Amino acid sequence: MKMWLLRLHRWVALALSVPLMILFVTGLILSFEPILIDRGADQTSLSADQVKTLIAKHDPDGKANTLMVRAYDGTASIGSRRDGMKHIDIASNEQVASPGMVARLMQSSRQLHEHLFDLSWLVIGSTIGLLFLIFVGVVMGWPRLRNSLSGWHKGTGWFGLPLLVLSPLTGLALAFGISFAPPPPPVDAAAWPNLSEAVQVVGAKHDLSHLIWIRPRGNQMLARLDDGGEMKVFAVSREALLPTARNWPRLLHEGNWMGMGPALANAATALAFLVLLVTGAWIWVRRTFRRRPARA
Repeated sequence: MKMWLLRLHRWVALALSVPLMILFVTGLILSFEPILIDRGADQTSLSADQVKTLIAKHDPDGKANTLMVRAYDGTASIGSRRDGMKHIDIASNEQVASPGMVARLMQSSRQLHEHLFDLSWLVIGSTIGLLFLIFVGVVMGWPRLRNSLSGWHKGTGWFGLPLLVLSPLTGLALAFGISFAPPPPPVDAAAWPNLSEAVQVVGAKHDLSHLIWIRPRGNQMLARLDDGGEMKVFAVSREALLPTARNWPRLLHEGNWMGMGPALANAATALAFLVLLVTGAWIWVRRTFRRRPARA
């Protein structure tokens, strides 16, 4: 039975190796985004008046309903899904062709990590396959740990097991919209602020260098902020910010719920997955292409 489980483990891993490699590499890159956001917010300051000036200049018709701020990059984006986004350099308040290189890297990595060239089904299937590989590895039993390629492969899997299970589980919860949280508090449509009013309400409570985005979602105007190392979402009315319930699958999967520690744990998890994928492929290549003795 163990021999058949080993073969099953090997061939499923080889079949999913390319999408899993993309998920692991982009996950490693994205694990550093909360650190960038936190450091950028601590090193700069952005007032509501500055952002309102930016909106007035680049959205004179008041059509924009979305604002994104990247304090670590010194840029902001404003616009809507229908009209597209304009990118602005915050310091000069001038439009630029695109955000900086680091911001583009994060944006491209997120697009690949979540959608994989518009193949979201492949992301979900690969994640389910990854959980299956972990399950088969556990069923095969506790290994003998040795200082060898196979020993490092098995040791990485067993000692990193809790984090290795948590990452794909929370990823699947995000993919299927499972948040374990009630919906945001209702806000009367008449109390919905426009983008400039929302900036004023958020800026009255927080330095806007900590703002990640303001945008409509469902029947709410929502704002996401870095609040003491945790990415919190608030419903915005014309008078106040109403905190929403924590989306723990997102906070755990993205590592942005308690400062630098969870982000580094996410990076370690992505590195462990890469070690497992590379060592597993190496073991297979060495076993398949090694020189075999001639038959008598």
